[in-house]
Amino acid sequence: MKTSLSTSTLLAMSLTVAGAWSVSNADTLKADVWADNWFALYVGDELIKEDSVPYNTERSFNKESFEFDAELPVSLSFVIKDFKENDTGLEYIGSPRVQIGDGGFAAQIFDATTSKLLAVSSSEWRCITIHQAPLNHSCLRSSDPGNDCQSIVDEEPEGWKNVSFDDSDWPHAVEHSAWDVQPRRGYEEVTWHPEVKLIWSDDLETDNTVLCRITIPASEL
Repeated sequence: MKTSLSTSTLLAMSLTVAGAWSVSNADTLKADVWADNWFALYVGDELIKEDSVPYNTERSFNKESFEFDAELPVSLSFVIKDFKENDTGLEYIGSPRVQIGDGGFAAQIFDATTSKLLAVSSSEWRCITIHQAPLNHSCLRSSDPGNDCQSIVDEEPEGWKNVSFDDSDWPHAVEHSAWDVQPRRGYEEVTWHPEVKLIWSDDLETDNTVLCRITIPASEL
């Protein structure tokens, strides 16, 4: 006898990564997450884990390893932010080091009891960008970037953390090489599964806040 799943759940299940696993009915999941430079993980509207270092901390590249309880199938929602001083999207404003930062993200999730791999970050994830700046990279040389740098800042879509939310029109995450992301401090502290990919939107520099969703399916009985 197979578990009866709704159409929306079946659609969400297609977004799982590294294949369609038949997973155990695990209540406890273990996650390793690395972000340049901040993330928050939600199940529904419940905050499960927030990066312990604030996103507006310069050069924050720490990793987080943690366990949490969830009933499968479960939709995981990530808010991921690159460091920026303000809506200009710039870093080190007013100093000779002023620059446009870049982001990056990696995650792997296991059954905490069996150590079975359940999900990894890859292009199968669905992600949208809600903060883009600067749209005009020439403002990097401006003496007044607050006025000269252009940005697009959107609100989070209503209900996007709900399991029933239809993200089929969201673009897939974009996989980036370690050469492009240059993951530092914290990333090397994790033994990453070979399927794990560094992801972001298609623009590591301009896109500063990215929302990503992934669903881990229930097992078949």
